[in-house]
Amino acid sequence: MEAKEKIESPTSYTLKKVERLCSKKVIDKLFAEGESFLAFPIKVVYKVTELPQPVPVQAGFTVSKKIFKRAVKRNRIKRLMREAYRLNKQMLPPLADEQQMAVFFIFIGKELPKFVQVEKAMKKALSKLASSCAEAENKKA
Repeated sequence: MEAKEKIESPTSYTLKKVERLCSKKVIDKLFAEGESFLAFPIKVVYKVTELPQPVPVQAGFTVSKKIFKRAVKRNRIKRLMREAYRLNKQMLPPLADEQQMAVFFIFIGKELPKFVQVEKAMKKALSKLASSCAEAENKKA
C-alpha cells in the first residue's frame, strides 16, 4: 500500500506535525525579517515566506523562561495556545498564488492564564493577522 499525503480541508480541526514551525532557518528568517503585532497576552510574529512543507501556514508557540521558571507551567501555556490555534485557525483566509506563511505566537503575560483568556487573545490575533494579510494583498494588487 502506498501512503498518500492527504491535504486537509481548511475547516478540519487538526494541527498536524507538518503545520508546526520546526525549521531553524525559517524561524531565524522570521525573527530577522518578519512583522509583529500584539494581541495581549500574545505577541505574533509573521512573514510570508517559502516553507519546507506543502502547507499554507506553519505555526510555532513559545513562552518565556524568564517569566515562567517551571517547565510545567510553560508547557501548559503552550498547550493552551496550540489548542486555541487548532480550534480557530480557519479564521485565517487562504493565501493567494501558492504563498506560504510562517507565524510564531509568543506568550508575554505574567500570570498563568485560563483557556478562555488564551482563546480570546488567539481569536483577536488571528483576526488581526487575517486583516494584515488582506492589506498586504491589496498593496500588491
